[in-house]
Amino acid sequence: MVEQMTEVTIKLNGAKLSGSLETPSDAVGIVVFAHGSGSSRHSPRNNFVAQELRKARLATLLFDLLTEKEDEVYETRFDIGLLTKRLVAVTRWLATQNITLPIGYFGASTGAAAALDAAAELDDKVKAVVSRGGRPDLATRLERVTAATLLIVGEEDKAVIGMNKEAKRRLHCKNKIEIVPGATHLFEEPGTLETVAKIAAGWFTTHLK
Repeated sequence: MVEQMTEVTIKLNGAKLSGSLETPSDAVGIVVFAHGSGSSRHSPRNNFVAQELRKARLATLLFDLLTEKEDEVYETRFDIGLLTKRLVAVTRWLATQNITLPIGYFGASTGAAAALDAAAELDDKVKAVVSRGGRPDLATRLERVTAATLLIVGEEDKAVIGMNKEAKRRLHCKNKIEIVPGATHLFEEPGTLETVAKIAAGWFTTHLK
């Protein structure tokens, strides 16, 4: 498997967002990452998952949802509407780059809410969504999501488990919740992030067809 790695700059309504696009030569789909508040495309956890997804023949796009200046404002990090608009615009940008692979979203924390709202807006353009320790309860369009949705939560992340179960009840699409044994919110315990990556890869390869 040969990988092509490209650093990209995505220009959206005056904002310039930096990203990393990595594509295996035999890719069967592409996963766009939506990181959580206070994070960036350099998140070690998301980069680890992305690396594992590429082993499963999935291209990955990690990009900064906010500019450096915007990220300095606490309230902006939690502006789900803005994050959703950015994710939708970046997804449409992919088409201008002649990328026609089936699209999935991997969202973490508040990025999961943006991923679900963007999937609802783009409808059948997004085939699958995976949330890692996410806040899908913050999404405003859960009932409209058609993409197959997987909610991954740590066993010890009690409050977020409840939020994810509530979000699951509002989803009408194919969906599932996976609780990773022994994991807390950031999946820092040995082997837990590997479990997340394996489950996510299986979900994406099944639904990005």
